[in-house]
Amino acid sequence: MEKTEKVETAREGQGYTAVIGLEFHAHIATRTKMFCGCRVTYGDEPNTHTCPVCLGHPGALPVTNERAVELGVMAGLALNCRVADRAVFARKNYFYPDLPKGYQISQYDEPICTGGHMDVPTSDGTVRVGITRLHLEEDAAKNVHTGESGRMHGSTGSRIDYNRGGTPLMEIVTEPDIPSPEAARATANNLKELLQSIGVSECDMEKGQLRCDANVSIRNPDGSYGTKTELKNMNSFRFVERGLAREIERQIEVLEDGGTVSQSTLHYDPETDEVHELRTKEFAHDYRYFPEPDLMPLALDSGWVADLESRMPELPDAMRARFVSEYGLSEYDAGVLASDRALARYYERVAAADGVDPKQAANWVSVELQSYLNDADMGVEETRVTPERMVGIICLVEDGTVSRAAAKEVLGKVFSGEGEPSEIVEREGLAQIGGDELGGVVDEVISSNPEEAERVENGDQKVIGFLVGQVMKRTRGSADGGRARELILEKLSG
Repeated sequence: MEKTEKVETAREGQGYTAVIGLEFHAHIATRTKMFCGCRVTYGDEPNTHTCPVCLGHPGALPVTNERAVELGVMAGLALNCRVADRAVFARKNYFYPDLPKGYQISQYDEPICTGGHMDVPTSDGTVRVGITRLHLEEDAAKNVHTGESGRMHGSTGSRIDYNRGGTPLMEIVTEPDIPSPEAARATANNLKELLQSIGVSECDMEKGQLRCDANVSIRNPDGSYGTKTELKNMNSFRFVERGLAREIERQIEVLEDGGTVSQSTLHYDPETDEVHELRTKEFAHDYRYFPEPDLMPLALDSGWVADLESRMPELPDAMRARFVSEYGLSEYDAGVLASDRALARYYERVAAADGVDPKQAANWVSVELQSYLNDADMGVEETRVTPERMVGIICLVEDGTVSRAAAKEVLGKVFSGEGEPSEIVEREGLAQIGGDELGGVVDEVISSNPEEAERVENGDQKVIGFLVGQVMKRTRGSADGGRARELILEKLSG
């Protein structure tokens, strides 16, 4: 069986079936660290935001960041979790250079949130992915490897930046409900969108604010479950999908060759599209968990949780449904807008203006403007095309002042800071022509293209678009394409 056939088999449930669960580590959007007052920063000079607490000096005592607890509970509520009455921090013992205390303060048997779910749209329909737990912990420091790929202070080797050590972190663990690598990627995107939308994490993967591990096994044709392996610290959802596909292939190959899959931790190399074993998988008892003696258990009052829930912002699923019902948008357009909270707010300001069709507004915002934003790598809140200016551009089309093609040119110039929409139309001569002037241009195009005109006269409709294009070219897009088409047909059929 070829590799591609094996993955297809696993995906479709014929023979081997994929069984996938994901673990996410997301930085919580606080100003200070989880157990001390050091600032959370990204890209600053190494080891400039540290203190005796986050460096693990003897006698230094941690204090829990209340804002991190609040944001963690908000994430749990958004994921339909049960918020615990009591949560306990524990020491997770392991020894790496990036862990100065020799243990990580985390949560184990009494996490802050359990038993949730999220509904994930996929190409095969909606998949309900269970959430086993959400718990709080501190991040480790960052290893910086130098040598051929980089240099630090003129030397080579490995060094450690402790600025990241102690950054508030939430770990979110799903149930093994994910049926395919494609669904895993969709689940990761869905979670990222959710956490960003409620403001609990920025989820910037380039800064390491969101990392993903994947546990994967295959269910055998006889219904029995295989041994799971774990792909660690993938910083791209595309790599999550590719890594899982490759690991499923590898496990099937091992079984069909008569071997056994060992429980291990793996690394996916996107350059070679291969997985490599890092170490055999640890078990919970390997970490020697025990309650953190320097921190009191968290007591989460039900009234406080209810108040927090009442102040939760609108979730993406609810926003998508509202955009469909209130503005008449398609599921796709509503999904694009709801996936970016700033873009959704921008759209609603545009759609609420007098004289603006909400469906047209969605197209201008999510397609035309978004294209410029993507090219410039900026957010909608940074653009010169304010909602008021976008309304102005749309209204120029709606009242017939400019053609849609000309309006797109106006948008580009407003985006570049070349003035207000109406000023640009007047300065560039982009106002839509009509009446006798448009008729004259149509006559010129017909006389300049006699062969194409004759084909239209003989009933060949395919070349009308060419003639309309010539009209638009001569008028620099300031003609109404629909009206130009009507005039061409009138003159040639007459």
